[in-house]
Amino acid sequence: MSDVSVRAMFEGVNFSQVTHLAVVAAFCKKIGLTGAVNAAVPTEMDVDVGTMVLLMVLDTLSGRSPLYHLQNFAESVDTGLLLGKKIPATAFNDTTVGRTLDAIYKAGTEQLFSQVAFRAARAFPLDMDMRHVHFDTTSVSVWGDYPCTSDEDQLQVTNGHSKDYRPDLKQFLVKMLCIHRNIPIMGGCENGNASDKTINNAVLTNLSKYMARHGIGEGGFVYISDSAMVTPKNLQAQGENLFITRLPFSYKEAERVVLEAVREGEWTGVETGVQSSRSRKAAKYRACDMTVTIGEKSYRAVVVHSDAHDKRRQKKLERRLAESQQKAERMLKDAQKVEYFCQEDAVIAAGKLRSEKSLYHSCECTVTEKVTYAKGRPPKSGERKVSKVRYILEGRVVERSDEVEQVRQVSGCFVLLTNTLTEGEMAHSPEDVLVVYKEQHGIERNFGFLKDPLFVNAMFVKRPDRIEVLGFILLTALLVWNLMQHVMREHLKHTDTAIPGWDGKPTQTPTSYMMTTKFKGVLVAEFDEEWCFTKPLTSTRLQYIRALGLTEDLVLGKDGTGKGRNRKIPKRGCEGWGM
Repeated sequence: MSDVSVRAMFEGVNFSQVTHLAVVAAFCKKIGLTGAVNAAVPTEMDVDVGTMVLLMVLDTLSGRSPLYHLQNFAESVDTGLLLGKKIPATAFNDTTVGRTLDAIYKAGTEQLFSQVAFRAARAFPLDMDMRHVHFDTTSVSVWGDYPCTSDEDQLQVTNGHSKDYRPDLKQFLVKMLCIHRNIPIMGGCENGNASDKTINNAVLTNLSKYMARHGIGEGGFVYISDSAMVTPKNLQAQGENLFITRLPFSYKEAERVVLEAVREGEWTGVETGVQSSRSRKAAKYRACDMTVTIGEKSYRAVVVHSDAHDKRRQKKLERRLAESQQKAERMLKDAQKVEYFCQEDAVIAAGKLRSEKSLYHSCECTVTEKVTYAKGRPPKSGERKVSKVRYILEGRVVERSDEVEQVRQVSGCFVLLTNTLTEGEMAHSPEDVLVVYKEQHGIERNFGFLKDPLFVNAMFVKRPDRIEVLGFILLTALLVWNLMQHVMREHLKHTDTAIPGWDGKPTQTPTSYMMTTKFKGVLVAEFDEEWCFTKPLTSTRLQYIRALGLTEDLVLGKDGTGKGRNRKIPKRGCEGWGM
């Protein structure tokens, strides 16, 4: 084929590598991300705010660059395919990005995110369980000088309790309320020195009204949080709402109820559904239902014992055991230095030594004669002449095994505080309480996402109000990321099918990251504002698209109406490229 023929074949055809971004963009359109943002933040900008947010979310999930390179990112992708309309990269300059951030801040980041999240969560006909909502916060460290402002309504980037173990850096907090363990429905930023207890109180104060707007009344959901929730004000703010949290051992009731459970409680085995792996053995749990009193009000206290003891408490116990043994050994050594003229005195001393105990050890001892013979050569026959007789103590240090075993049991226990009932529609057995609380790890994994440099890179905005909007963008990206994973897993669960995972092995628990790896190297060709794949998608890729509730046409930006961009690309276009 001549060069002229080749040029003629490719005239008017544009190629681009879309990887997983075309799938993510189609998913964002499916959940109505752009429409939800535009409805809440109407502007007269040439590029609407919803489209700007969509591009920033795609940029975040591409793992490439901070937002100040948004124009560069737009140059590297096909905006017509991903955004639904051709927009020049220059339209995404710093001025436009700044105006977008300001418009979002003015509309209210928390309110906007909740509207986007609930619309997204209800976009799929799947079981979105709203019975359990998980709340937590984390700190995000920043570099540079952030002067404090006198405006109390503005985000304060300042020093505080760093959960990143970087007290030298200023920070702000990100708060998040999730359903299905890790799908955020509420979220926002808080001052860097804000207390988790105070944040919990503010959330609890408004939670009932917030959930009621979405058809969920008091007592219709369970609020799950960490131990920072346990304060008199927060417990009072719960009202008629149900909750599950961890009772810290700073409360004497926690120590009391654990001791009672270990000594005389009725324990039942608990199955959490966690399977052992090659690198880690699944912990075994048992639980005991007890009652505690806090602020003159009684609550359920589910005492849980794990055979995988808390490492910090276990280390503390080992130190105390070593100190106890050393103390008992010193007591025995000091007692053995004394020689008694009278056997009766030695017997009394031995009894006293046996009664004196260290924390976990005691001394077993007996009275022994210490005979000193007269000087000189012993006689050939007969007994040696005794010069003097003294009495000494001999013994050994022994561990009080029953007490130590009890302490070991106590060290492996923690207490879950709840006001859920054991009967009725919202009943929770001890096993239910533990399983629901352990799902809190899902929201903690979200914080890893927010702090992953592949997603966050550097915090480039110096204005606190724009940092707050950046938090909205990150939370929205996290919402899309986790919702994709949930939709795939629910599809496989309802259809009782599996999908190729790592190394092609079938799995019913795919991840969003796993999905992105399947679409590496995917190329599309654009001809007259219509797109097609340069090669037919593999069966694996098609399975992932179907699991996400999408179709190949939706990924290619076609709306299925038979109009406009849905028009078929000339057959020779795709087959003739040989790609």
